[in-house]
Amino acid sequence: SYTSISAGNMDRHHYETFEKFGNNTFLLHLDNGRAFGRHSKDEPSILAPLQQCCRIRRSTWLRLRLLSLPQYRLSDVMRASLSHDTLHRVAPLLSEPHLAALDRRLKTVLETVSRCQERPSKDGGEGEVIYDDTAYLKDMVTPAG
Repeated sequence: SYTSISAGNMDRHHYETFEKFGNNTFLLHLDNGRAFGRHSKDEPSILAPLQQCCRIRRSTWLRLRLLSLPQYRLSDVMRASLSHDTLHRVAPLLSEPHLAALDRRLKTVLETVSRCQERPSKDGGEGEVIYDDTAYLKDMVTPAG
């Protein structure tokens, strides 16, 4: 079963959480419209939660950094993935300007996290911007079979 909750975001109509896993659930955003928006306009307000909380999972941070490397560039990975869709034979599912926007927006996310890391913590100690979830993930990995 899952829970559906409305959100007040321009292109996020709601999100789903799968409850089968108890407290170990995850969010699944469903977007039925302008998911990629206009390629020439970024919506900075979408980063407000990251800017305010300054917290990100290490697994997410590592994946985003990987997708910023030239050999794993997000636009290239997305282009390759979309090429397997049956609709791709009819027309590209994302235009080249939209794919370039993915790389530009990823750079903005990485810069936002870097600014969070530079910000002094409120308690005077070392602020934990990157939450280390990798130990938990190691426990989740099971042998194939």
